Amino acid sequence: MAPVFREQAGTVAQRIIEQIQYTIPEYQRPLEGKFGLAIRDGVEQGVVDFLDRLLGDAPVDDRTDTVFRQLGRLEVVEGRGLEVLHSAFRLGVRVGWKRLAEIGLGAGLQVETMCELAGALFAYMDELSELSHEGYTAAQKRAAGALERRRKRLLEVLVAETPAPRDVLEELATAAAWPLPQRLAVAVVDRPGGDPAGYSDLPDDVLVDLEGEVPCVVLPWPESTTDGDPGGTAARLAEAGLRGTRAVIGPPVPVEEAAHSLRWARRLAELREAGVVAAPTPGSEGDVVRADEHLLTLWLLSDPPLARLLGDKAVAPLAEFNVRQRERLAETLLAWIQRRGSAPDIAAQLDIHPQTVRYRMHQVDERYGDRIYDPDSRVWIAVGLLARNLLRKQDAPASL
Repeated sequence: MAPVFREQAGTVAQRIIEQIQYTIPEYQRPLEGKFGLAIRDGVEQGVVDFLDRLLGDAPVDDRTDTVFRQLGRLEVVEGRGLEVLHSAFRLGVRVGWKRLAEIGLGAGLQVETMCELAGALFAYMDELSELSHEGYTAAQKRAAGALERRRKRLLEVLVAETPAPRDVLEELATAAAWPLPQRLAVAVVDRPGGDPAGYSDLPDDVLVDLEGEVPCVVLPWPESTTDGDPGGTAARLAEAGLRGTRAVIGPPVPVEEAAHSLRWARRLAELREAGVVAAPTPGSEGDVVRADEHLLTLWLLSDPPLARLLGDKAVAPLAEFNVRQRERLAETLLAWIQRRGSAPDIAAQLDIHPQTVRYRMHQVDERYGDRIYDPDSRVWIAVGLLARNLLRKQDAPASL
């Protein structure tokens, strides 16, 4: 039977190629270039190699391993999964088996022999499938590694102190397969137990750098949001694989200003460690602090010496009182501004009697005069008093 099988090899290979092109949509195109050559080469090599093994009259051709691993690699390049290629394998086996059966039965081969032929053919298909899987997996790993490097490079450029032009960011984002948003936020995170694998569940639209001096992630920020928190960013972080970890989310900014979001997130992380900012928000997932809820704090403590001057100026009219009295009057004045002058509300806030509030405010009124009733002056007094409170919280650890 060997000469008959050999004689039919070319016809069978061509028939397999035709059926693959006719039946499988992904291959319904001219088989040209590197991809087309690989498909033709794979079919022809598979047919010849199978016959060589079956008949045992030729040495095993190691080229088969190379050809079918290459087919697996090309499926990665084409952006497909292996199921398409494996469908082609199964189709090729059916076409090949049909011709083998015609020849074998026509020559009077026994049923047992035909069963052995069928078993050998399907075992060979499994072997080719495994080879293509090896090539596919290896190509996927290389592609993933290259993509990760490009994404880390994009993140580095995004958060660099010197902003890159928009066209440069678009080029890097395209190479990193990352749709460049109009706005984004940068979050500073703690490594979960020092294990980068703790972030393996992050979605594809998040850029990650866990190897830098300060680990951070970049979150695209949808333009459609009206409340500053699309879908609940704290929840998004928890769902993205940061559940149970500590994160500070910088404010959303235009993509060209990502470095500012990172800078403010870092600063807020420092303030959290100093106890100036409480965390987390009650009921939130994980230990997540959002900078857009603490913008005033960031602003007032962006220049501590200036904040101290503001605070000193705010309480200057109370200089004649001792430290304890001055602090009580300053506390009452700030509550009075915040509560719009309601003595019962102020008393409830400070846990004192309303009459005590009225007495203190009488003393304040004598020292400040019309300034506490002028809208502009009242704003700056409140800012100065808030700055004093924040500075005391910030300086408390150093004074212990």
